Amino acid sequence: MASRVAIVGIIVENPEAVEKLNAILHEYAGYIVGRMGIPYRERKLSIISIAVDAPQDIISAMAGRIGRLSGVSAKTVYSAVGAEN
Repeated sequence: MASRVAIVGIIVENPEAVEKLNAILHEYAGYIVGRMGIPYRERKLSIISIAVDAPQDIISAMAGRIGRLSGVSAKTVYSAVGAEN
């Protein structure tokens, strides 16, 4: 299956979900190119972006699992160009 490059944007409003979120990200670590997290203390939330290079079904599965966590939202943006292996 063709690999895709994407960014998964995550908003964490429930600090209790962070441990489960990190466990999911650890499962997909082989596909993660980079990660940036910003704690937004004034609003009591965290903003995280995950750059991934993986087949689209893997990216969708990861984002879906993340988005089902209580107090966590996730959206994915795909590159128009497939990644070169």
